[in-house]
Amino acid sequence: MIGMLRKMMVIAAGLEKDPKQIGLIEFLSPEMQKILSEYPSPRLLGTHMHLKNIPASFTAKKTKMLVVFRNPKDTAVSYYHFTNKNPVLPKSESWDKFYSEFMSGDVGWGSYFDHALAWEKRVDDPNVMIVTYEYLKQNLVEGVRQVCKFFNFALSEEQIQTIAQGSTFEAMKESSKDSHGQMGNVFFRK
Repeated sequence: MIGMLRKMMVIAAGLEKDPKQIGLIEFLSPEMQKILSEYPSPRLLGTHMHLKNIPASFTAKKTKMLVVFRNPKDTAVSYYHFTNKNPVLPKSESWDKFYSEFMSGDVGWGSYFDHALAWEKRVDDPNVMIVTYEYLKQNLVEGVRQVCKFFNFALSEEQIQTIAQGSTFEAMKESSKDSHGQMGNVFFRK
């Protein structure tokens, strides 16, 4: 989603390429967080943080927030492989142990289910858009269209199609060496 939003922002701003490659905010150094805070709006901030850890100013300032959920079964399997392939995360002893930890919320970023319930309370907030990975996988062009509308990006149908084509799993996996370096095979498994 971050890659797709970057593409939208770059095209909407009439830029050739994204000048600011910012990752998830929870992995940024304090120095980079300070630099990011000085960027002009609009800014793209990606995170896996729980809603309770997102500053209250986001709600007060009516910050647009796009939330992506994935089927919890797929999330658990993907997360299991992600942690086991990621050189900086602890490895799971077994699928059974990981599954038990996932179900109890004893994994990094906490409980999937608590996270989902927190966002469910914001489902009617006009500044929050919730979309599922499965919906995007089945209807990527329409998903791009809806996200563009939510963020008020005035993109042509041709631009929407281009973004959708470049945002498929296959396209992102193919370009992952450029976008994610050595971690490409960790983020894009199958």
